Amino acid sequence: MKYAYLILFVWVLVEQFGVPIPSIPLLLTAGTLSATHKLSAFVALLCVLAACVISDSMWYMLGRSYGNRVLKLLCRFSLEASTCVTKTEGYFTKRGPVTLLFAKFVPGLSTVAAPIAGQTGMPFGRFLIYDLAGSIIWAEAYLLAGRFFGDIAKKSAPFLHMLGHFAGVLFVVMVIGFFTARVVKQQRFIANVKRMRLEPEELMEMIDEAAKLGEPAPFIVDLRHPLDYLPDPRVLPGAVRVGPTELALHSDRIPRDRDIILYCTCPSEETSAKVAMQLHRMGINRVRPLRGGFDGWKVAGFPLIDYVDEAAPAEAPSLVQIALGEPENHVNQPA
Repeated sequence: MKYAYLILFVWVLVEQFGVPIPSIPLLLTAGTLSATHKLSAFVALLCVLAACVISDSMWYMLGRSYGNRVLKLLCRFSLEASTCVTKTEGYFTKRGPVTLLFAKFVPGLSTVAAPIAGQTGMPFGRFLIYDLAGSIIWAEAYLLAGRFFGDIAKKSAPFLHMLGHFAGVLFVVMVIGFFTARVVKQQRFIANVKRMRLEPEELMEMIDEAAKLGEPAPFIVDLRHPLDYLPDPRVLPGAVRVGPTELALHSDRIPRDRDIILYCTCPSEETSAKVAMQLHRMGINRVRPLRGGFDGWKVAGFPLIDYVDEAAPAEAPSLVQIALGEPENHVNQPA
């Protein structure tokens, strides 16, 4: 137990820096060992909090300085990229800094909560208070769960003796189990995405063919969060902006007579793929995510246009009504 606190600090620090090694088994183990007085629960908590504050403060500063580039980098390393950026941005939009109180409990959200807080311009003092409170809640939840297990184990001397000898093995098994479950889940998701996605060249051909034949073009949906519009607010030709939740809630108004193409800015098209799979389960089969999303289309050199919402705020229908009805011309000509 000589280096137990150092191991706990470094392990949590590395995980919070974005390396996908689960800390939960280590926190449970530390809590269990505190029941046998081999570790101090208070010192263990201080080690965890120090690691969280150091790493989260760094990501906050990077998010404030570099925004989307930091988020994309983090999500590429995350094993929960399918829940990564979009949900966290949505949580911050609805709940603000309160998101930091529970973000560490949600795989994926914990990865990008700090840089998004920086990107949104949250004052550092407020961020630090909420982040520290969230870190305490997160760490104590698992340390106390481990302590509870340790207290039960103390009632059986043989079991406690065995636990003391095999604590290391139990920890390794838990880490492997957590890691394997996340990898399998992510690989299944990526496999589904690969089967569904559409290449930018294919979409450009579909748009050109529809124009030649005078037929309706594919129904293109921009699923980006408002924060993602800041680097480049333009959209694909004919695209409408609809949030992922809004699109699923109004699935009955999505056209069935043409292809529906979804795009976002997430690595591996996570948001688009998730929404596409949701719509597939609702019986909407002609829906596909765009490979590379907005950035892939832009890099390929295909046209982008300014998006103009011509609806007047007072009496105009909602964005969903505009997007999912018979869409009129919501775009200007290319700049």
